[in-house]
Order: sequence, then C-alpha cells, then structure tokens
Amino acid sequence: MAVKASAKQLSVSTKRIRPMLDLIRGKRVDEALATLQFLPSPWAKAVAKVVKSATANAENNLMMDPRSLRVVGVYADQGTPLKRFEPRARGRTGRISKRFCHITVVVDEEATSGA
Repeated sequence: MAVKASAKQLSVSTKRIRPMLDLIRGKRVDEALATLQFLPSPWAKAVAKVVKSATANAENNLMMDPRSLRVVGVYADQGTPLKRFEPRARGRTGRISKRFCHITVVVDEEATSGA
C-alpha cells in the first residue's frame, strides 16, 4: 500500500523543482536522500524533508520497513500565486506573479521476487 506526504505552498516555481524530482523518481529512499544531499539547489533540503516525512508515515502508520521503501511517485503541482505590481515607465504598472508549488512524494515497499 502506497503512503504519501506533501509540502504545500513552497515558494519556488514548479519549473525549477521538477528536474530535481526527476532525479529521485523510482529510486530507493536511501539512494534518493543521498542524491538530494549533494545537489547544489537550496530546495533539495525541502524535497528531502518531504521524502523523510513519507518514510516516517510508512514506518509509523503502516509498520513498513524503511529500508525496503522505494519512491514510486513524486510530483510538483502549481500552488496559488501571489500577484504583485511593479511601477513601470509613463505611469504604467507591470504584473509580477510570485509562483508557489506543492510537492507530493509517494513511497511503497519494493515488490519481493520470491513468488
């Protein structure tokens, strides 16, 4: 049974965070955390926190072994943007959209090959 964890309203656009999520999709949890640890992006720490949360949910709620967990799904959805205005030339305004995203991580146990 798959277990989810999510982080809402992170102040980064989905365009910046999706390449990072592509790196950990399908990996075991310990490999994913090791990958995120060495990424130069400041958002890798936030993604690692969500992965750890999903692992803890699986361990505490469904009594799964954390060493046998795999990241089966990870995605970033667009959050509600903040709309701001900046003064421009000749009395006009320019619109600024500060983007947010929601990160969701789904972990599940690895399929045993003993059947």
